[in-house]
Amino acid sequence: MKRFLLSISMLVAIPFLIGFTTNTKINSLKIGKKAPLLNLKMKDVSGKEFSLSDLNQENGLLVIFSCNTCPFVIGNDNMEGWESRYNNLYKTCKLQRIGMVLVNSNEAKRGQGDSYTDMQIHSREEKYDSPYVLDKNNQLADAFGASTTPHVFLLNNDLKLVYKGAIDDNVQAKKSVKEKWLEQALNSLGKGEKIVQQETRNSGCSIKRL
Repeated sequence: MKRFLLSISMLVAIPFLIGFTTNTKINSLKIGKKAPLLNLKMKDVSGKEFSLSDLNQENGLLVIFSCNTCPFVIGNDNMEGWESRYNNLYKTCKLQRIGMVLVNSNEAKRGQGDSYTDMQIHSREEKYDSPYVLDKNNQLADAFGASTTPHVFLLNNDLKLVYKGAIDDNVQAKKSVKEKWLEQALNSLGKGEKIVQQETRNSGCSIKRL
């Protein structure tokens, strides 16, 4: 009887274990591959809806998975956070004729600081220049294999991935940055030059999926 009950318990548990494994295994988009879900419409804080295709410009598109709540984005007492660099990145993108979008995929935290209304307030307070869109049910994050906030994906004008990873090497403070990986990649892409460092290790809070 005990053996029978144990077998039943294992059968009940298996779907939950499989679901957990599937949700935690994230395969990131590979360099050279075309971005997925290019026509997925996502609601911007302005009330308009955009897809990646809509936002792509002459030399490409910068996609940053972000949020309102992660200290790696917004900072805390010990670090400045990467959000403080977003508007400068937008200026570089504009100079190099590259589009830019911030994407909030924290579906599991919509009631804990990452709702659409929270995004509107946060964007206004931080004076974001870039569009900031809500990724409903973390569809885009899943398709890209985005794992953290922030997580950077730079696409060329064919919407193929040319750089992914981190913004730079120092989340603590802009003045302490030694390696500006993303800025270098943006400038190279805009000038039609080869991107030397195509991939770096992304750091941040995990995207809060359903």
